[in-house]
Amino acid sequence: QVQLAESGGGLVQAGGSLRLSCAASGFTLDGYAIGWFRQAPGKAREGVSCISSSGTFTYYTDSVKGRFAISRDNAKNTVYLQMNSLKPEDTAVYYCAAERYSSNGCALRIPSWYSHWGQGTQVTISS
Repeated sequence: QVQLAESGGGLVQAGGSLRLSCAASGFTLDGYAIGWFRQAPGKAREGVSCISSSGTFTYYTDSVKGRFAISRDNAKNTVYLQMNSLKPEDTAVYYCAAERYSSNGCALRIPSWYSHWGQGTQVTISS
């Protein structure tokens, strides 16, 4: 059974850091592009970052550039999102998503491009 599981969310003060993990089970992430999305209450799901299957290409939405970093460890079948200098506006449920795509690239702003989704992890930033 193909599953993605996010972890690492929590409650931190503004300026703090969190590292989210996206672990795959039932399949190997090798050959998959991975995206991180977030959804705040009353708002649409927003693309935060994505990474190509090779790890060569990474993309970020403007609001997190310079603060967030996406990486992958295919040996551990896990993708990470390091989040630094967190702001209250980063508060949301964060989801990881995977799509089999061996070419270079990923879809930062197209949730429907991804076939597999995790259940999400809550990130809350207090001011």
